[in-house]
Order: sequence, then structure tokens, then C-alpha cells
Amino acid sequence: MTLSVDSPQHKKAKALKPGSRRPAKELCSECGLCDTYYVHYVKEACAFINQQIAELEEQIHGRSRNLDNPDDWYFGVNQNMMAARKIEPIPGAQWTGIVSTIAIEMLNRNLVEGVVCVQNTKEDRFQPMPIIARTPAEILAARVNKPTLSPNLSVLEQIAQSGMKKLLVIGVGCQIQALRAVEKKLGLEKLYVLGTPCVDNVTRAGLQKFLDTTSRSPETVVYYEFMQDFQVHFKHEDGSIEKVPFFGLNTKELKDVFAPSCMSCFDYVNGLADLVVGYMGAPFGWQWIVVRNNTGQEMLELVMDKLETQPVMSQGDRRNAVQQSIPAYDKGVTLPMWAAKLMGVVIEKIGPKGLEYARFSIDSHFTRNYLYVQRHHPEKLEAHVPEYAKRIVGQYKLPQK
Repeated sequence: MTLSVDSPQHKKAKALKPGSRRPAKELCSECGLCDTYYVHYVKEACAFINQQIAELEEQIHGRSRNLDNPDDWYFGVNQNMMAARKIEPIPGAQWTGIVSTIAIEMLNRNLVEGVVCVQNTKEDRFQPMPIIARTPAEILAARVNKPTLSPNLSVLEQIAQSGMKKLLVIGVGCQIQALRAVEKKLGLEKLYVLGTPCVDNVTRAGLQKFLDTTSRSPETVVYYEFMQDFQVHFKHEDGSIEKVPFFGLNTKELKDVFAPSCMSCFDYVNGLADLVVGYMGAPFGWQWIVVRNNTGQEMLELVMDKLETQPVMSQGDRRNAVQQSIPAYDKGVTLPMWAAKLMGVVIEKIGPKGLEYARFSIDSHFTRNYLYVQRHHPEKLEAHVPEYAKRIVGQYKLPQK
């Protein structure tokens, strides 16, 4: 049964005050749920207090991941995958603007009355500002990823108060798990969820440390991304692209910059969204689209005539690279830049591409995160790590405790 927005079960609850300690404590991903009266449900909804991705997959997609199918371990429940890019890119978009285009189409066709997305504050282009967009212009103002923890769900009370019945939410895995857990309490007739893959967010201070440590010109960076060519691409204000090899990053200096929630996350592919748009499993220059259910297919069909597409591909073998990266990251090893560039060139030529690159990224981060939880939150290890993640990690030899 759907609860009305006036249900006393959450209406009497009050949002936590800014700066107060969240129920997930140091593992809080600042998703925004606790900033609303839906904090009443946080112990059931929070991905870092109550890991329930398999149960929610069953609820949203009609089934959970098939543990006999390794592709399900990695990519989640899905009906279809493809690589795509817009025929006419949106100027200023981080990629070609597929996410923004879907959101605008849904608004223009009255499929939704609002879109939860993230703009930035006037003072700081990297400081996220979640909004409920009601116009295409407001959606376009949210283009480009904000690589910091973002309280997207802080607008949930506004949704209830607005009387909206049809909504699109754009978000990352931890936000979407909490959203799905309270979905039936929102009083909506239809909820669409457009997800993006997410790897290693930081606080605003952590972002600054990363930029200062890694980029030649931190103050002019517009956005950046860890790309399939094993380099971090920094886009600068003058339009130039700066590339820094993964293997040349100052790992020792940056090892603790990522949020504890991201170091404890096992949902990089946003398994509870209807449709996922990212780049992780696509060839360089393309985006990776994962359709998880019929709702996701409906969303994708709105823009298919605006896209160039090709089948997903997979090439190379990531296993040796992953196994070697485990102790290197664990010990904070940084290569000299000349060696890092050479290794990057070699790996780009013979290393994993397409879906195999996605598996490389998932393997290397899941093994790291498993060790993090094992060492820092051993009491949570068994319940917090999903079964599919345990199977992925189980393919590798990990350092002793």
C-alpha cells in the first residue's frame, strides 16, 4: 500500500540538523535522506546500514542477479546493453549529453512533472546543489558531473509538498538504493530512475586535494574523468585536455582522500536504476547504456533517433593487471612518471577494453573495498558485502589481514 505524504509515520519525523552525526556515522555518503523527514526510514533504507540490493532488485526488476551468470555479477539485472553517442552533442556536456537529452524529452512529453538533478552553486562549480528541474534550461544547467558527495535526496520533502505525481530522478547507486527503499512512501504515481555509474567520490576538501596533487592547473579544471585509456582526463577552461596516467598518481598522498562510503561501496553500476548511462563499458569516445527493465527501455526509446549506437564489445584480459594492482594500491606505490606513461601506453594497446575494462575497474575497486571493510568494519563484512561482490573478489588472492 502506498502511504500518503501526510502519513504520521514520517510526517512527525524531523530532518537531522546540518552538521549532526548521521546514523551511518563515518560511512555516511551524504545522500540527503537524513536531511528530510524520511530520516524516519534511514535504518532500513541506508545502503551502509542495511545492505538489501538483492531484495530491491527483485522488487524493481522482477528478479535479482543470477549468481550462476558472471555477467550478472558485474553488470546487474539487464535486458540490453549498447554503446552510444549523440549525433548532435550538447555543447558543454561532459560527454555528448545523453542523460540531459533523456531528461528534457521526458519533461517535454509530460511523462514527468519534474527532474531531480544536480546543478552547482554560484560560488563554486564543484559544489553540488540538488534541484527539482521543471524546465529544459534548468536541466541543461545541471550538465557535467559533480565529483563530490551530493545530497540529491534532500529535495524529497519538496516533492511531497509540490503535489508532483510523476518524477524522474537522476542519481548514483547509494542515493538510488535509499530512494528505492522509500519509493512507496513518496505518494507518486510513477517514478523513473536514470542512473549513472559512480566510482570514488570525495568531499569538497578531498576534491581540492586531488586537483592540487594531480593537475598542472587545479584552478582552471572544469571537469575530469578516469578514462578507458588508463589516464585521468582534465578539461580546462581554455578547452585544453590534460592527461595524467593512472599509474603516476600519488597513491600514498591520495589513498585516504576518497570518502569511506565510496571505499565501502559495491554498487558501481547502479543496479537499481531503470536505465544507466555511463562510459565504463564502452569503447573510448562512446557511452555505455544499460537497460535494466521495461521502464528503462521506454526511457531509452525516447531518444534513439538522436543516437548513433553500436553493440558492446569486450577485448583483452584484466586479471593479471588487477592482481598486480592489489598490493600496489595497498602499499601506496607510485611509479615515476616516465614509467607510468610507458605502462599506460602498453596497457592501452594490449589491455582490457569495452566490457573487459568495466570488469577491470570493478575488480580492482571491489578488492580494494573488500579489504577496507574487512580492516575497518569487520563486524559488517558478512552482511554488507553482496554475494555477487564476494564472488568477484573471490577470484583474486588478497593480502593477509
